Parts: sequence; C-alpha cells; structure tokens
Amino acid sequence: MKKLVLALVTAAAVVAAALIPAGPPVVAAVPGFASAVSAVKQSSWQTNNSVNAIAIAGNNVFVGGLFTRVRPPGKAAGQGEATRTYLASFSKSSGGVSSFAPVLNGPVYSIAVSLDQKWVVVGGDFTTVNGKARHRIAMFNVATGALSSLAPSVSYRVKAIAIYGNSVFFGGSFTTVSGWGRSHLAAITLNGKLLPWSPNADDDVYAIDVADNGSKVYAGGPFQTVRGQYHNTLVALNNTTGIPYAMPAESAIPRPSAMCTTRVKDIDTYGSKVYVANGGDGRGCYDGVLAADVASGKLLWQSKCLGATEAVKAIGDWVYKGSHAHDCTADDPNYFAEGTGNHYLLVQSGVNGRLGPWFPNTDTNPNSTTQVGPLAMGATGTDLWVGGDFLHVNGSAQQGIARFTNAVGGAKAPAPAAPSASSTVANRVSLSFKTVVDADNITMTYKLYRGTTLIGTWNRNTYSWQAPQVVSYTDAGVKTGQSVNYHVEVLDGRNVVKSANSATIVVK
Repeated sequence: MKKLVLALVTAAAVVAAALIPAGPPVVAAVPGFASAVSAVKQSSWQTNNSVNAIAIAGNNVFVGGLFTRVRPPGKAAGQGEATRTYLASFSKSSGGVSSFAPVLNGPVYSIAVSLDQKWVVVGGDFTTVNGKARHRIAMFNVATGALSSLAPSVSYRVKAIAIYGNSVFFGGSFTTVSGWGRSHLAAITLNGKLLPWSPNADDDVYAIDVADNGSKVYAGGPFQTVRGQYHNTLVALNNTTGIPYAMPAESAIPRPSAMCTTRVKDIDTYGSKVYVANGGDGRGCYDGVLAADVASGKLLWQSKCLGATEAVKAIGDWVYKGSHAHDCTADDPNYFAEGTGNHYLLVQSGVNGRLGPWFPNTDTNPNSTTQVGPLAMGATGTDLWVGGDFLHVNGSAQQGIARFTNAVGGAKAPAPAAPSASSTVANRVSLSFKTVVDADNITMTYKLYRGTTLIGTWNRNTYSWQAPQVVSYTDAGVKTGQSVNYHVEVLDGRNVVKSANSATIVVK
C-alpha cells in the first residue's frame, strides 16, 4: 500500500515506464538512470541474520527478522556490532541505526505502519516485548519508540500485517485471537479491540494488503478455501464483512497438481492496481508476478519468470521484485535463460510487465534457513530498501539489508574499449566497437569521434546476460596518408564515459 508514495514519484519515471514498448526497452531518464531508483547501493548498516519485513514511516525504516545484532556498513560480522533483537530502525536519509532497541524473545515476520505514520505494528513468533507479554503482535509509537498497550493474544505466527484507518488486518498460521476463533485471518483496531472480520482461510496466510482506497483487503498464501469458497492462494475480501469478492485474476495462478504447487508470497497495492508475487514447487511451476485491476479484479498482465518471487514493491509505474529468477524466456526469448545464474533483483513495468532498466544483484547466505536472497521490500517515492538472507550486494559485502535511492547520477557504464580500426581501401577507414552494460539502463547512446569530430551516433539496447553487440562504421571523410585517431563515448542520459584508449591509424 503506497498512499504516501503516489505524490512523490517523479513524473519522468512514470512517463518512462508508460512508454516501454512491447519490444525495445526504454531510453534513459534525465538523472542517468531509467527507473525510479538507481542500482547503485547506498550506505546502510547491516544485520547478522535475515531480514523478513520492512516498513517506512517518515525517516524511520523499521526492519524485522531473525537477526540479533546490527553493524556499520563495511564492517565484517562481529565488528562494531550493536544488539537489536529481531527488530531495529534505520535512518532513511543516512542508513544509520537509530536508538530504537526493543527486546523481543522471538523473530519478526511482518511490519506495517499506520496511515498517519504515528504507529508501527509488528508480528512474528515472539511472546514478550521488553519483558511484557505480547503474543505475536505488538505496537510501538513511531516518534518515541514506546511500546503501546495493544496486546491481543494470537495463538501462532503472524506472518503479514496491513493497516487502513483504525483497522489492523493480519494473517498467518494462527487459529485463535484472544480466545476467539480466527482461522489464519483476523482484524483488530489500533486500540486492540477484536473486530468481527473473520474470512476463515483453510491454511496459512503469507501476504496481506489493503487497496489504496480501502475498498478491498487482499490475502495470499497456500490456502485453497476462504469462507468455504474455493480461492486458490489469492483472495480479495470485503474490509468489513470478510466476504470474498470475485477476482478473475485468481485463475491465472495454476491449481495445485502433482507437478506444481504454487502460493502467493507477497502483495503490494498501488493506486488502481494490485501486484501479486508467487513462488512454486516443481519444475517449471509458476513463480512470477501478476498485476490486476483493483476495481474489476481482472488480470492486466502476468510475468512467468522461473525462480520464486519473494517480494514486490511498486514505485510509480515500476514494480521492483526480489526473487531468484533464473529463466525469463517465457516472457521474451531475448530475456535471460537457464544457465545465466540467478537474478535476485529486477524491475518490471507496471504497465505491461516488461523487464525494465535496473540490474543490481545480491547473493544468498548458504547458512540461512531460507537461502533465497531478497525476502522483503519497503519504499517511498525516493528510495527502495531490500531485506533478505543475502551476504553481498553488487559484489560487495553487505548483509541482510540494502538501500537504493534516486540520487542523481546513478551507475556509470564501464569505459568501452578503443574501437578497432583498419584501412585496406584508399580514403577509407573501417571501424568497429563493442557495446557495454550499464546497471541502470538498457538503451545507451554511443558516439564515435575522429579526433574531436563526431562522425557517428547510435542507440543500442544491451542486457547484462547478452553478448556485447558490435557496431561497425566506415569513415569516408579521410584521405590517403592521413594519421587519424578515434575514440568512443557512451552516454546514459547524464553520465558520459570515454573509451580509455583511442585507436590511431594511417589511412591507406
């Protein structure tokens, strides 16, 4: 749910996304990157174990997970650590850790912030907070960090939380709340009163969110029925009665079979759309993202990349996703195929689902309980936070949490090699050069110079998983016996990178 983000997204990012054609990708935006945030990792503290949930209130980035300590950027495990038991807060502007340090006795799996940004609600496996009984759900004052009196008793894990108005909707593995039957879905007020909302899912709930206009509550997980009706892992619910709405997009998720079991892992509503992430078991089982219209419930687009999608977060018309995608050829034959490794961080157009220009990456912690990479995302209109079980981001050590922003400049393309040059025909020089890859852009502009004279300009689309393209040109503006030199410049919309060397040749 992104009500505060809608007004903050730059017009350039929204327009760029809307212009993504069915084939070629978009041209770089003015800041030097073509999506809402750059792939450049900004400085932030780290955690000593997995991050499962992220929510942002003002300059406070609340993170929860399996961690028990945090440490400064660039520090190895055990260096400069501070105790933070399963819950911490970082500065959105600097990435530094705050003094917020409640003591929980069990992991956190979900976090949500009230619309007025005054309260943060967390859910998980804990049963005490600061020595006080808090059975798997607790609330804190954002400004002071104080634990509130909200104390419903939830019988088992709270895996997902969403807040709208005075209502806190949550889902998980529980069957009772404060002694009342609530099968995997329930709602309370911010004052702790149990609401009659009881959709009654037959299995766990992994994800929950409320439409930005408050009209519907979306839930996802491995369940098959809600209110006794068949709803395969995804359902849209009335926010007062809990009665399911018709949602045609549900049918895009394959029913379980001997070869495939898939379930919703995350849900993010944004404006008129809801984005749903899936992860499947079984070879070729559905792992992708779908977009549906909030008003009608109809499917708008569906991406079928293989490699479970654990987290999605929309910023304007960009949908960022954390997954271990390893084959996206079902969406486009030009996308990466099996054998190119795992692509843990990607962005897709919210308009049509096409892969967009954002290519950072993480890894996974082989000693973690999940071993999937990114697990959670939080965002405003200016930045994106990613949490998970990773140890590195963009090849550098950074455990558990990563921060990406829209700071001007973005990633720079590597310097291209000097062009190859040969002259076998009088008054002619044959030239060629290879394209390079930019983590923030797909379409790059290449300029070829003879000395200081521009002799050619090309736009080329390049993905990191593709072999470099070769651009060829014949320079007919030279004369026999003339000594000339050539270089290439690459432009991403703001940054200009010149080839490290030039090619010098005597014209035949």
